Amino acid sequence: MTVGSWVLKGELVLSCNCTVFCPCVLSLGQHPPTEGYCQTWAGFRVETGHFDDVNLSDLNLGLVMEIPGYMSRGNWTAGLFLDDRASLNAQKAIEQIFTGRAGGTTSLLSILVGNFLGVQRAKISYDVRDKTRLFQIPGIIDGAVTPIPGKSRDGDTVITNSEYWIAPEIIVAKSDKSRMRAFGRNWNFAGRSAEICKLDWRGP
Repeated sequence: MTVGSWVLKGELVLSCNCTVFCPCVLSLGQHPPTEGYCQTWAGFRVETGHFDDVNLSDLNLGLVMEIPGYMSRGNWTAGLFLDDRASLNAQKAIEQIFTGRAGGTTSLLSILVGNFLGVQRAKISYDVRDKTRLFQIPGIIDGAVTPIPGKSRDGDTVITNSEYWIAPEIIVAKSDKSRMRAFGRNWNFAGRSAEICKLDWRGP
């Protein structure tokens, strides 16, 4: 598959091992995570998307990443989970996007990820209950992430106009539960930092 025009729109949720709140959102990789290293999983609900004429709409995805220190220094390890409803062409497209080879929003991944663990197909669900995002891959990820209320208790705490590559607006959140068991890793980030944001990625 050659590099083509692509778009992913929807929402993503991210849970990591930092104490609340992850500094990388504002430091842009110039300061280390709160634990000195980063372990994280992210869940994606793609509402609409395409890679040239390949339909990527109505798919859920999962991403696991390990970063040994400063995000900007690279040497990341990443593994991808793909909705088992995806076509073979959709899988090829998603691999191109999440390895950075398709350019655009995710292009830096082609430089920063030194060890790509591959793609596993799985049954993936991404649901919203009140304000809590529930992300599950049976036997692999069991996550529940809730926004931290702002001064107006019915509103969320939000970082806006950020240069963070994932999204310019981030809802500050905390993981109510966050278990991940895959690729030889066993993580539990309950009570730790989390993020919710609009997914609006494109390339090249």
